[in-house]
Amino acid sequence: MSGTKIARTEPKPLSGGAAIVTGAGSGIGRAIAVALAREGMRLVLAGRRDQSLRETARLAGIEAEIVTADLAGKAGVEKLAQAAPSSLRLLVHSAALFLRGPVAATTEADWSTATMVNVHAPMLLTAACLKALHAGRGDVVFINSAAGRLAAGAETAVYAATKHALRAAADALRQEVNKDGIRVVSLFPGRTDTPMQSIVQQSEGKSIAADRLLSPDDIAAIMIAALCLPARAEVTELVIRPSLPP
Repeated sequence: MSGTKIARTEPKPLSGGAAIVTGAGSGIGRAIAVALAREGMRLVLAGRRDQSLRETARLAGIEAEIVTADLAGKAGVEKLAQAAPSSLRLLVHSAALFLRGPVAATTEADWSTATMVNVHAPMLLTAACLKALHAGRGDVVFINSAAGRLAAGAETAVYAATKHALRAAADALRQEVNKDGIRVVSLFPGRTDTPMQSIVQQSEGKSIAADRLLSPDDIAAIMIAALCLPARAEVTELVIRPSLPP
């Protein structure tokens, strides 16, 4: 596709296109999958639990392709890559692993697993899907975290470091693939009412009311708004946080 003339004035439609969503079994990934189904997209839903993914498909009201894969290992990435359609309009990386603890207590396994899930898996999957993204003039979305821009305090070294690395990798990817009409969006949500946020609060000894958090639907809505811009426009980064920060 290098050197191909890309139309820059018309929107890049979502309807009828194929999308892969990782972490689609709950939280932000589930909300994104449901929203994309409403836009008329054909979905490949990926996650660790088959039942949760099927519940997402039920909520979306569609017959989705379900791929049960653990992205903490190379085999999971390869399994999902093999399920990718030949033409891909959208690749959404929503799967993530949160770890909390003092640096002195972290282990090699902590760093290895978090780096695999939060950095290596999304980038390796993207690499495997580049041919399909070229064919579909697709976009790539990385659901990062506010911690990917500013470490969220003590005991967040592993999570923040891997999310910072993901931001850097996405920035480099963007410079490589823009010439082929592929846009790359990094989205940095603040605290959002998800199962992961419950784990975060438990680790912090906090309990924050849901109405003071973002909704996963907020993340899905702003992502779709960015993707539906004309092809000449690329939103590179989106930061969204609760309007009344907890």
